[in-house]
Amino acid sequence: MTETIFMGGGGPEYGEKQGLLLKYANRHGLVAGATGTGKTVTLQIMAEGFSAMGVPVFLSDVKGDLSGLAKAGSADFKLHDAFMKRAGTIGFDDYTYAGFPVTFWDLYGKQGHPVRTTISEMGPLLLARLLELTEAQEGILNIAIRVADEEGLPLLDLKDLQSMLVWLGENRDKISLRYGNVSTASIGAIQRQLLVLENQGAAQFFGEPALELSDIMRTDVDGRGRINILAADKLMGAPRLYATSLLWLLSELFEELPEVGDPDKPKLVFFFDEAHLLFDGAPKALVDKVEQVARLIRSKGVGVYFVTQHPADVPEDILGQLGNRVQHALRAFTAKDRRELKQAAETYRDNPRFSTEDAIREVGVGEAVTSMLERKGAPGIVERTLIRPPSSQLGPISATERKGVIDTSPIAGKYEAAKDRESAFEVLSKRAEEAAKEAEEAERLEEEAEAAEREYRSGRRYKGERVTRSTSKSRRSSGGFGEALTKVVVKELKGTTGRRIVRGILGGLFKGR
Repeated sequence: MTETIFMGGGGPEYGEKQGLLLKYANRHGLVAGATGTGKTVTLQIMAEGFSAMGVPVFLSDVKGDLSGLAKAGSADFKLHDAFMKRAGTIGFDDYTYAGFPVTFWDLYGKQGHPVRTTISEMGPLLLARLLELTEAQEGILNIAIRVADEEGLPLLDLKDLQSMLVWLGENRDKISLRYGNVSTASIGAIQRQLLVLENQGAAQFFGEPALELSDIMRTDVDGRGRINILAADKLMGAPRLYATSLLWLLSELFEELPEVGDPDKPKLVFFFDEAHLLFDGAPKALVDKVEQVARLIRSKGVGVYFVTQHPADVPEDILGQLGNRVQHALRAFTAKDRRELKQAAETYRDNPRFSTEDAIREVGVGEAVTSMLERKGAPGIVERTLIRPPSSQLGPISATERKGVIDTSPIAGKYEAAKDRESAFEVLSKRAEEAAKEAEEAERLEEEAEAAEREYRSGRRYKGERVTRSTSKSRRSSGGFGEALTKVVVKELKGTTGRRIVRGILGGLFKGR
């Protein structure tokens, strides 16, 4: 018998009990609805259901409410009686309170284990999206990453990329011959965007140790899937960083996990909350990438569930791949709202008992219009559903309780301390130091040579010998072309050019600190 996650059910005015078949949970899904209609609770009970079935979950906690998954609900809770009544109404006979195994994560490393990746792992497409670069600037970024790979310069953190861009600017003539024009204006624009990103706290996101995917795909000793919760309440202050970091993680799953075909249950379920942030203003290349990931990642055993206010927030090509749907109420105050409501209703398989469009408008808080995939992956008939109450605590746990969960986590201490091994920044710093030493040595040799020549002239005069202008010229040129060339190089190192090279590299390398 196929395992099912119980979603909710009915009463006289509702349809049959609704369940999400675990076998088709990797066919992706959608949780949509206006603010305050119950999306967060639906997300919570779905995470509980997957965890209980041994499926790890990754989700972001945008409002700070989902930390309650780590703690069992309580009879002292003000909604206890309402929960018990609803459980009886929908036939949830084995409803009990329970906490679930949770791992807390945080890009800033404050409310959970740090999440890190490297510049190279994120790649130019996502970095360009994160930095809001133009097409020309994205081209420069591609060149910087390509040249870094060819030169054996690891790009791990922001200062590596900053120093690489400075190196690119100093060597732009040579690089431009091979890769096309490298303008200092574009390099400067990228550097400024990196500074903005750094001010948003993203410097902690780039570096090592980088996140290992196996750490978000764990189960506990009882076989329950761990629920990975990314603290996103503060991260939402940098929405582009939020969306790009989640898309990076999704891309990593897609690229690294092996093919598993059609498993009996997912290897991981990934909830993308506030999904509209992923697509707002996104270039076509990025949307195409997301569509490709959504289409193919199911064969890796990963289910992706987009959580957003309106189905129209998700591009149509991606929306068509979301088989399991929970639609909370949508408001229709304007003509545009009514058109979008009608479009949303048309994506469901009709139920002759009621109008889907009316149902989406009328369902109350904690109710939804649902359609789950049935046998052979066919979409189920749309039903009005009372969503089951959560078993874990509704609302956040305390800071002390959160710290206790973090300290007793199976990965406690693994990511907390950042590592800074030799990478592009350190290599280019050494090169700059060597250039500075060579310039100093050249200047010293030149000064010694000039001092020796002055002493020689002084000695000749002291002995009464006359040094004529023609003799002096002859003596200077007696060394031939080789000596003249040496002096030109020495003067360049000593003078403006030499100082510009050293100052340019060091200025760029240390500016980001």
